[in-house]
Amino acid sequence: MDNTDTSYPEDVVVDPHRRLLLSGLVATCASLVMPFATAQTHAQSRPQYAAGSVTAPASFVEVSRILTGRSSLNIAQAGLLYRALAHDDFAFEIQHRQLLAIIKDRQIDPMQLQKLLDTQRSTLAPVPREIVTAWYTGIVGVGERAKCVTFETNLLNLIAADKLKPPSYSYGAYGSWAAKPV
Repeated sequence: MDNTDTSYPEDVVVDPHRRLLLSGLVATCASLVMPFATAQTHAQSRPQYAAGSVTAPASFVEVSRILTGRSSLNIAQAGLLYRALAHDDFAFEIQHRQLLAIIKDRQIDPMQLQKLLDTQRSTLAPVPREIVTAWYTGIVGVGERAKCVTFETNLLNLIAADKLKPPSYSYGAYGSWAAKPV
């Protein structure tokens, strides 16, 4: 006798409505047990870069001032950039301090720093580029690791703010961007 026979005995009646009801009850019970997804606010969706969550060390702010050539920098933004840079490269926490120590000890002109580090083939050579790129573009990391940490408040947009506005919002009514200009 074949054990793979799936036919029902003649006295069993298959009721499709009953099957539908049972499968609906099973689905309902399963959905009660599974966690459900909830919408997240902006701060919840990017907690690692939430404003105020990280304070940048004074050494990072100081080396950032030297490299960007700006005497005042946004401290909240410094925290965001520092956290992103440290997350992208775990050695960054030590490397930025070493870079600051080299600048202070040797009293290197910031305009000559990158050339000097490249010439010496220093392991710190990428650090000034990473810091300046983060401040001016708001992007940390390269390729698939790239993260946009700031946009409107990055230094490139702040420098050009008197002439240009970052294209982050539609300045007209909803859909006005879709109509051809007159």
